[in-house]
Amino acid sequence: MSAWLWPTTADVGMRVFANSFPSLLTEAANGMQNYLMSESSARRINSVVRNTGEWRVRSNHRAADAEFLYLAWLDEILYRAEVKRQWYVDGMVKITTDDDGELTAVAQVSYVNADEIEREIEIKAVTTHRLVVGEIQAGQTLSSPWDDVPAFDGPGWYADVVFDI
Repeated sequence: MSAWLWPTTADVGMRVFANSFPSLLTEAANGMQNYLMSESSARRINSVVRNTGEWRVRSNHRAADAEFLYLAWLDEILYRAEVKRQWYVDGMVKITTDDDGELTAVAQVSYVNADEIEREIEIKAVTTHRLVVGEIQAGQTLSSPWDDVPAFDGPGWYADVVFDI
């Protein structure tokens, strides 16, 4: 597992580690979905019929900012589950940059009908509170202020985000 939850006063935070920024998006989506679904749904998700598709995500606020693309990606995962009934299961993400430096996450995803998934909790919003997306260089260590979240040795990427539940 590459995603760990950390406590906040009324919400829940998540720290994610990955070897690249595209992988960070994948790990964040997997971590968030695992947090939301019940244990029984997690056990049987591989027996549910999967669909595939390409999802393109861009931040409408600061399109050249990796932090805002990270937020837009997690918002898209929630939106697809709630509105389009597409529960993200897994994916491969590629980041493209246009001539203006604007970032787009292009994801080949597999998803199931969201009605097949029992949720234990609801995330109302992905927030900018304590949001950090960063790269750790080789030889650097990112320590953790939370007992349940391990330290991370670079190279790689990490992100902290708080969910409003």
